[in-house]
Amino acid sequence: MAIRKLRYEGDPILRKKSRNVDNISDRVKTLLNDMEETMHKEEGVGLAAPQVGILKKLVVIDIGEGAIKLINPMIIHTEGEEIDVEGCLSVPDKSGKVKRPKKVKVKYQDINGDEKLIEGEGLLARVLCHEIDHLEGILYIDKVIQE
Repeated sequence: MAIRKLRYEGDPILRKKSRNVDNISDRVKTLLNDMEETMHKEEGVGLAAPQVGILKKLVVIDIGEGAIKLINPMIIHTEGEEIDVEGCLSVPDKSGKVKRPKKVKVKYQDINGDEKLIEGEGLLARVLCHEIDHLEGILYIDKVIQE
């Protein structure tokens, strides 16, 4: 495993849409492992592939319950809303209040290519939405609520 170089606000790759992963190769698995290691080193709770310069639909999340690796994640249901403060490893030393769904249901593939569903509430829902936004070239700063 290796630490990957983070991309920061202003890097054009963060504004591009990611492509689906069609083949879950050893390279994809290595990338996911590297992303997990990078996220932990940077003390983040989530990391999307564009944040390390790769335009693939890959996300790693760990809110303290162990890492979850999502391939081609897609939000299929949302419920309610919550406003809370967010930050981002690609936008250091900043934070802002963002409205997100209180609950989400996300369809994805695991590293074996099996289709899975994950339901998140509270922090997990927020991180899922935040990271999936990265795959569409959206940063949380685009959604900050001005007070």
